[in-house]
Amino acid sequence: MLKVLKIVGAAGCLVLSLAFAFRNEPPLENDPNKVDVVVIDAGHGGHDSGTRGRVARESRTTLKIALALGKKIKEEMPDVRVLYTRTSDVFVELDERSAFANRNKADLFISIHCNSSPGSSKALGTETYVMGLHKTEGNLEVAKRENSVILKEKDYQEKYKGFDPTSPLAHIMLANYQSAFLSSSLRFADHVERQFKSISQRRSRGVKQAGFIVLWRTTMPSVLVETGFLSNPTEEGYLNSTKGQDEVAEAVFGAFKQYRREMER
Repeated sequence: MLKVLKIVGAAGCLVLSLAFAFRNEPPLENDPNKVDVVVIDAGHGGHDSGTRGRVARESRTTLKIALALGKKIKEEMPDVRVLYTRTSDVFVELDERSAFANRNKADLFISIHCNSSPGSSKALGTETYVMGLHKTEGNLEVAKRENSVILKEKDYQEKYKGFDPTSPLAHIMLANYQSAFLSSSLRFADHVERQFKSISQRRSRGVKQAGFIVLWRTTMPSVLVETGFLSNPTEEGYLNSTKGQDEVAEAVFGAFKQYRREMER
């Protein structure tokens, strides 16, 4: 009974802290039927290399995919404004990534990542996340790994209002946000996973939900794309190749084209 009371008390404090932090976000100004500005976020960077394979580093792989994706959008859709949270191997704090998208009134936020399964080299496939309540322990572990980036930031406890990236309860609280954009985020995420299967015959692990700090404060539809497992030697080789990076970018671009057509129809 004492343990339950402690959890409820912690949850209450966390809810109040997160609600206070979220309340200070800028008001929504985007036209929901327009997709004219897209922010592409290459996960990790600089002293935060992300997950690693035998030779590949997530921060470098995601940057190459992000730049390739942006190039495809610019070439075929010059009327779309493409912005990047980073264009070189530098560290960008998680809250600044979403704040950058908000300042530029983005209509869509795409965060590119690589996955890892520390206990197995056989896990493979793609999965696309939206902000929400994790349904499985696996989803929670992905969120905890990606959110642990804040531990590399200065004054992270004050900046994120006491958020503990190791706490399952903290990630549940984060899931209460982004509800206004959940439908559109799910629509785009579904297109991404379908494109992965049709363009490169990748194994799709599906669209999932979990609490990600990088998606928490975005005031537009947002997804986090896990492009494959660097812990799997075969997928690492694919993601570390020019061909693989181009195919991943092409799949996400195909999803973007379809999503934009539907939203502006």
